[in-house]
Parts: sequence; structure tokens; C-alpha cells
Amino acid sequence: MAAVVVVTVAFAVASLALLWVLRASLESSTDAASQSRAADIVAQLRTDAPAELDRTLLATTGRTSVVQVLDAGGAVLVASEGAPSEALAPALPTGATTRVTEVRGARESADYRVVTEAAAGPTGTFTVVVAAEQDPVSETLSTVAALLALGVPVVVVVVGAATYLLVGRSLRPVERMRGTVSAITTADLSDRLAVPATHDEIARLAVTLNSMLGRIEDGHTAQRRFVGDASHELRSPLSTLTAALELGAERPGFLDVELVRDRLLPEAQRMQHLVDDLLLLARADERGLALRVVDVDLDDILDAEVIRVRAGTTIGAVSRVHPTQVRGDAVQLVRTVRNLVDNAVRHAVRTIVLGCTTDGAHAVITVSDDGPGIPAVDRTRVLERFVRLDTDRARSAGGSGLGLAIVAEIVAAHGGTVVVGESDDGGARVTVRLPLAGPAHPPVAEKR
Repeated sequence: MAAVVVVTVAFAVASLALLWVLRASLESSTDAASQSRAADIVAQLRTDAPAELDRTLLATTGRTSVVQVLDAGGAVLVASEGAPSEALAPALPTGATTRVTEVRGARESADYRVVTEAAAGPTGTFTVVVAAEQDPVSETLSTVAALLALGVPVVVVVVGAATYLLVGRSLRPVERMRGTVSAITTADLSDRLAVPATHDEIARLAVTLNSMLGRIEDGHTAQRRFVGDASHELRSPLSTLTAALELGAERPGFLDVELVRDRLLPEAQRMQHLVDDLLLLARADERGLALRVVDVDLDDILDAEVIRVRAGTTIGAVSRVHPTQVRGDAVQLVRTVRNLVDNAVRHAVRTIVLGCTTDGAHAVITVSDDGPGIPAVDRTRVLERFVRLDTDRARSAGGSGLGLAIVAEIVAAHGGTVVVGESDDGGARVTVRLPLAGPAHPPVAEKR
């Protein structure tokens, strides 16, 4: 409809302009022929009397309908054959310029376009009148207008139909995409849209939608895996607690202090830690981590971890800490360092090394161990949730597979990066880089 309206308006304006230009052109051509005839007659009247005029100058043609020569009083002296007996224009004074006027003749339908020009001869002053009927011009304009009136609607209909068909054909791939997308459900997100070989906007739309579907599938797969892994991790401590409680219900004397301290309480604490980790990751997925940004001394955090490791484990802790201060959330940064240290202690053989320093506009934290290390192909994957390698870093080592994932979330919220590499002793080295100025856009802290 928009195309039809635009084309109709455009053709209407163009038709009016064409008729106006055509009328001006025809009238200009007629006036030029009349002025030429009048000039020839004026030239002869300068030497001859009106009765001596060359008869060819008084003859009419297709462009000249009437020729008259008037005296100073406006009376017709000589005229072309069939010319009206009355003068078509008044006499001009001597020295007057050429005039072009439109007049109506004696006959009802005779409209003339008249050229008058003054002439001074040896026998007096005369006025030459040359007129052309307007009927040929009007007939030509009427014919062209009729053709336009018939042709423009046909062209508009053709344009409307062609536009409808072509636009519909060009949007047909979009309709196919819509049908494909509407058929995709969460049960199977592997379907993709067919990409047309047109290399145009429709093809780019298909590529973009396929990319979006891929991200949705990855997110859905990760969510299902996350729920499955979380359920699996919670099943073990819950099974232990349930079995102990059922046994205690049948044999109350079985629940002694030693069982509670050595078996039940560690399982409950493990489940509590796992639930806390899951809640943190869920909040991070939903709206990002809420950071309370303050000045944080990283060297104090690492020194405290060195003391904790030396006091609570048989693993040696080497400190290579330099005074380093950043802007960040102190609680979350403590949790980051503790997760890295616990991970290193869990897999170290004899020693872990903790270090922090500054590098330009960043603070650099490193935690290394002398354990079995992490293969290069898995160093990015271990930062994902519930990822454990089939080596000494297995479930039997006591980890849930969330420690490094939480580190990655906290560091990303601070605008930093985490890189897993190899230590000098062949074990794993985790390097965290944090901007000294803090996160560029820290999330607003939650109100409790």
C-alpha cells in the first residue's frame, strides 16, 4: 500500500508537470511561428503598401490561422482568406513592441493566440496581426491527458502487484525462519536455521539467530549440567546424614559423640559449604556479585593464609609477598585467595608458594604448588563449574569442583583475569590480575 501511494503521488505530480511543460512548449512554438510571419510582413510594409503585400505572407498554415493588417484606426485593410472581418486585436501606436495575447474570435469555439506588431510604412502606420487557433494545442493536451489517465492506473496496479510479489518473495526466508524458530523447544535446542546463499541482510539475520540459538543451547546445557552436578554433590552428604539418622532412630545408642564429630559434622559442613558456593554462583548468574568496594591490602590477606597453612597442615608455605593494595571487596578477595590456597594445599606434595606484587596498573597474585599439575588442554576448562580432572585432582581429594569457578566469578566482577599455568616445580600455578583502581563499574551492594 505504501508503494502504491508513493507511486500514485509521484505519477500525479509528474503528469501535471508534463502537461504544463507540453502546453508551454506548444504555445512557445506557436508564438515563434506567428512572430516570424509578423516580422516578415512588417519588413515588407516598410517599402510597400498593404495592398501590394506578397500573397504568400497572407496565406495560412498549420500554425498560422489568421493574418490581418490594420490601419491606425484599427480597421482591417487586408487579411488572409477566411479571416474574421473584425480585427482580432486593437491597433498599436507607432513604436510599440510586439504583444502576445489570447482572444476569442467571432465564432463560438474559436480561441486564438494573437501576435501584434506595429509597422511604419511610406503610406502610414499599420498594425500586423497574426493569430493561431488554440484548438490544436488543446486537442494535443487532451490526448496526452487521456493517455496519462489510462496509463497511470495501469502502471500503479502493476507496481503494486510487483511490489507485493517481490517483497513477499524476499520475506519468504524470514517466514521459514519464523517457522523453524517456533518449532524449537527446550527439549531439543540443536536445530539451526538454513542460511540463504544471498549474502544479504536476511542471510546475516539467519547467522545472528543461529549464533543466538547456540548461546541459548550452551546456556541450557550448562544449566542442566549445573543442576545435575549440584544434585550429585549434595546426594553424598545427604545420604550419609540420612543413613546415620535412620540408624540412630532404630538404635539410639549408635549415635555417639565420636560418630557425630568424625562423620556427621564434617558431612554437614561439607554440604553447608557446597550450598553457600551454589548460592554465590546463582547470585552471580542472576544479577552479578554485589561488591562493597574499599581499600584492600592483598599482602595482609596472603600473609594470613601463609600462617593458616603452616598452623593447620603439614604442607610448607613459602611467602613471596610485597606490599600491594587494590580497590575491591575485602570479603570476596579473601574468599578468592582462600579457594586458591585450599586448592593448592589439596594437591601439593610438600610446598605451596604464595606471592603478590604490582605490574603497571594491576596487582598480580600467584599461588603455586608442587603437585601433579594441570595439562595444558584443561587449564581453561578447570575454571568452569564442577570440573575435576581424572588425576589426583579427583573427587576423592575432597573438592566439589566449584572453588576455581568461584574464583573466576569474583575476579571477573573486579575486572580482572585468571590464568592457570605451570609452576617451576611442575605443579599448577594460578595467576590472578586485578586492576589497582578497582572494578570499572562495581555492582551496587545488596541491602539486607
